[in-house]
Amino acid sequence: MKTPIPLPVLSDTMKTGRLTGWLKQPGDPVKTGEALATLESDKAVMDVEAFSDGFLAGPLAPAGVEIPVGATIGYLCSTREECKEAEPSPAEAPRPSASPASPLPPSPTPSSAPAAPVPPPRSEPLPRTTSGAPATPYARGLASDLGISLSGLLPERDGLIHARQVIDAALGRQDPDLSHSPPSRLRPPTAMESAVARNMVETRGTPVFHLTARFSLKPLVQAARIRDLSLTLALARACALAVAKTPRVNSLWTRQGILERDRIDVGVAVDTGEGLVTPILRDAAARPLSELREDWRILKQKAQLGRLGPEDYSGGTFYLSNLGTFPEVLSFDAILPSTAGAILAVAAPDDSGSVHMTLACDHRTLYGAHAARFMGALGSLLAAPDEWMGGVS
Repeated sequence: MKTPIPLPVLSDTMKTGRLTGWLKQPGDPVKTGEALATLESDKAVMDVEAFSDGFLAGPLAPAGVEIPVGATIGYLCSTREECKEAEPSPAEAPRPSASPASPLPPSPTPSSAPAAPVPPPRSEPLPRTTSGAPATPYARGLASDLGISLSGLLPERDGLIHARQVIDAALGRQDPDLSHSPPSRLRPPTAMESAVARNMVETRGTPVFHLTARFSLKPLVQAARIRDLSLTLALARACALAVAKTPRVNSLWTRQGILERDRIDVGVAVDTGEGLVTPILRDAAARPLSELREDWRILKQKAQLGRLGPEDYSGGTFYLSNLGTFPEVLSFDAILPSTAGAILAVAAPDDSGSVHMTLACDHRTLYGAHAARFMGALGSLLAAPDEWMGGVS
């Protein structure tokens, strides 16, 4: 029996993935759980594992291109002979979509019936816009219906203007006019860059307000140094305890109602050099600091290697963004993630050890008084870290 291998969904924000390479080749035997290929998702590189014993069969989806989740990337057969007998024709090979929003067509089931002849390629050129770039017929018709001028749109990597660009232009989401810009090169974004951009766009409808306070970090720095804790981990723990004192901060607005979460999971922004990831410290207010320290060590290592899984970076209830290692940063505002009601931006300390901290809050669940109470609780924790750090064995 020949079974399609779908591109797996590795996170709730993942729409497409990009294979970075195949670890097995057609005809190779595989065991359940064995890695078949490596997949670059929106936040990490993960293995695509075999869901049963068998033999890998082609055609295999190519590496380095965007593929919609759920699309067929290869096949598993019960026997090696079955793989050879059921080898699909080139017309059945899984093909990546030219657009992340367009799903792949399902692969036809092999049969003994002769294949229908493939029609010759269309000889008529695609209609061109006034700017000279060709557009798909659907894009031209949609632009006409919506009153959008195609002359201001830039073609995508395939050289065509697509309907999605017309819709974006109608909604005011079009690319800037680059007609007078200097020479440049177009680089496709990585899966991580695409995910970050998509997540940031998704938060634009959230009504956010900001509250800034000034605290001294000297007591926390000293206490963390004595206990061999990273300052970022100490800050994350302090934030979690402050959230526990003001539980409204841990709530989330949804269309069904306000979620009041029972556990505080703190996401910490980490710059890997290739992009931004947010490893999550689970139950950061209740678990021992020694456990959190080990978790943080493992999470940082996985982040630097690009091996974070969805369970490592998804679903934070509160977030921390610390730019304290950059002395030029006096203050900044952080973008609020979609799963959290608040995020704290920590700038660099001045010569006196004082730091500007800015809390971005979802105004649908948090009001000014809630944010002020949280900052008050945080300030008290930062001033007396020995009371809550303990010995940290």
